[in-house]
Amino acid sequence: MKVLRAGDAALLVETADLATAHRLNAALRNEPLPGVVDVVPGERTVLVVTDPSADLAGLAARLPHLRLPEDPDGDAEPVEVPVTYDGADLDEVADLTGLSRDEVVRRHSAATYTVAYLGFSPGFGYLTGLDPALRVPRRASPRTSVPAGSVAIADRYAAVYPSPSPGGWRLLGHSGLRLWDVTRDPPSLLRPGMRVRFVPGGPS
Repeated sequence: MKVLRAGDAALLVETADLATAHRLNAALRNEPLPGVVDVVPGERTVLVVTDPSADLAGLAARLPHLRLPEDPDGDAEPVEVPVTYDGADLDEVADLTGLSRDEVVRRHSAATYTVAYLGFSPGFGYLTGLDPALRVPRRASPRTSVPAGSVAIADRYAAVYPSPSPGGWRLLGHSGLRLWDVTRDPPSLLRPGMRVRFVPGGPS
């Protein structure tokens, strides 16, 4: 674990892997340290944002010695995302992978995913755990608008678009589950370290 200064009121912690980043994020959220006002995990980093008056040197010395939970998400059941597999790119993904449409759906829905981090747009979770057989590149030409609820894959990630936005991921289907809701606390349904399952044939 390496701790770097990130401006006048933040520290960037570089971790060995995604699991350690999730464990550190959970530790800092479960027992907030004095002066810490926000924690932003990445794939192998955790940004620790502090009050401007915080003792950054003291905090930097303390972070590597925190006790990290073994399982950041505890015994929580995976969030289930109901999916109607009718995506515009489903046939293309089948062609690219050499699988049938049904096999693409089976492999996509058989996996248990982990939210690596949030980014791109509010509530957009990058999900790891995609079956290697389904790893396909992004579209050469991104769409100017992808509907909210679109279930998609690209490279080694899966995701659900929480709101309408441009995007180049391959669309497998759609879900009626709201991933981002400003009236909810917190607004994002997903958080780093959370487990996710896709359930075919659910309500849309």
